[in-house]
Amino acid sequence: VQLVESGGGEVQAGGSLTLTCTTSGLIFGDYAIGWFRQAPGKEREGVACVSGDDIYYGDPVKGRFKISRDSTKDTVSLRMNKIIPADTAIYYCAAEAAGFCTWRPKQYAYWGQGTRVTVSA
Repeated sequence: VQLVESGGGEVQAGGSLTLTCTTSGLIFGDYAIGWFRQAPGKEREGVACVSGDDIYYGDPVKGRFKISRDSTKDTVSLRMNKIIPADTAIYYCAAEAAGFCTWRPKQYAYWGQGTRVTVSA
């Protein structure tokens, strides 16, 4: 199983960015795919998660971020809008084998290597 994040970079506050998680080696429809982030000195926090038709967002990103999945490409994207400096972090995607979204990182069996997002004021 492999998850690879892409799309990170530097962006100005107020701008937009799209991250993509490309998966391989798993039955895509069986897994919940979550996006997490970790800022320097902080714990990893859940950002968004999709499982089938169910979608969840962490409170800090509600109304600004949108998660979507493409079953034809086995990818999950995270569209980040109205970006603020507090969104600066390394963003990870992760796969949860039971198909249930959770904000507990330990429930996710597979992780990508992360992609860095830096927001300038």
